[in-house]
Amino acid sequence: MPWHTLKRVPGNPYGVEVPWRTHKRALTDPRTLSGIGNAYSDEILHRARLSPFRQTHQLAPDETARLFAAACAVLGEWTDRLRAAAPPDGLPTGVTAFREGFAVHGRHRQPCPVCATPVQRIVYAQNEANYCATCQTGGRLLADRALSRLLKADWPRTVDELEALRRPRA
Repeated sequence: MPWHTLKRVPGNPYGVEVPWRTHKRALTDPRTLSGIGNAYSDEILHRARLSPFRQTHQLAPDETARLFAAACAVLGEWTDRLRAAAPPDGLPTGVTAFREGFAVHGRHRQPCPVCATPVQRIVYAQNEANYCATCQTGGRLLADRALSRLLKADWPRTVDELEALRRPRA
């Protein structure tokens, strides 16, 4: 389903019946919405101020409205940007998922353009999720399964704890 044909269904920002899953998975599943990949799902969730690993069935009505508005805005803005940058023959060159102007995707450890908190990244399977802990998870770091299992109690829970670990010790 192309983004411009989305119809708002009350209580369901995805416009179709979506099984219980994370927002990241729901946005990147082509059976739900075609054309939203890893990069744009990061951007949509950042704009909507939603955690990528929150479950779809947990959305409150205001969050549903934010997600719908963010999806339309992000996809519309990037469609316009890419059309404006396309060469006269309309065939893009240098196709990449990492674009100048993205808020979080591909910006691991760079400052969030909204709050300046370093962007976090979780790698899982063949994918990754990029997010701002301040804007999207209330300052809480999401657990990277491999590292958090290895570090157990030493896994940092907040951005401040992570930054303290990165500072050189005297």
